Amino acid sequence: MSSDPTGVRRTLLIFCDSLSYYGPTGGLPSDDPRIWPNLVAGQLDWDVELIGRIGWTSRDVWWAATQDPRSWAALPRAGAVIFATSGMDSLPSPLPTALRELIRYVRPPRLRRWARDGYGWLQPRLSPIARPALPPHLTVEYLEMTRAAIDFNRPGIPVVASLPSVHIAPTYGMSHRGRPGTVAAISAWAAEHGVPLVDLKAAVGEEVMSGRGNPDGIHWNFEAHQAVADLMLKGLAEAGVPASAADGQ
Repeated sequence: MSSDPTGVRRTLLIFCDSLSYYGPTGGLPSDDPRIWPNLVAGQLDWDVELIGRIGWTSRDVWWAATQDPRSWAALPRAGAVIFATSGMDSLPSPLPTALRELIRYVRPPRLRRWARDGYGWLQPRLSPIARPALPPHLTVEYLEMTRAAIDFNRPGIPVVASLPSVHIAPTYGMSHRGRPGTVAAISAWAAEHGVPLVDLKAAVGEEVMSGRGNPDGIHWNFEAHQAVADLMLKGLAEAGVPASAADGQ
């Protein structure tokens, strides 16, 4: 069944970055049936609440969970929560995130374009020596704050998290030196709190590294989305969510 004993239809609450809603040619509406959130929800016969934006880190997930009224509305009827971030956390960032994000607010527009173009020129050149956008210890700190806050309001709700994807993006100088540290930190946090993990690299690595994904070298094709959906269903089953809607919950 797709609803709980009170008759309320269940929702899959997903906090994500752009990997969850971009396809091989660019961004897609959150209800596109080919992206993994809808593939998973379709298997469960649940609704989806997809909360995310391009470039989001685990810090943004904390802010969204505590400040976005969509998450407040979705949580009471959520059957499970997925943290589909950590990729951006581990990507190189030559500038501190706060400074990089301020570029969009620069005025006048001509100066903003100059700053944006300048950063676009610097990023691939400095990425091989840059630190990750979010240090691993902060990634897990924000993940745990979010998990604890959600569990406080919905004790025992199934939670699944993810390990970073991989990329061959020229915009990041083909560098992903921050991934191992982020993987280690998230893995330790997940083991401590019993949170199942989905390794996005295992799901999409072959498609991305072969160049069959999005031409930007970082986002995915639909074959990769299907592979992520398959692993997410396994992660949800490990968390206590039945893999088939026919099993009920």
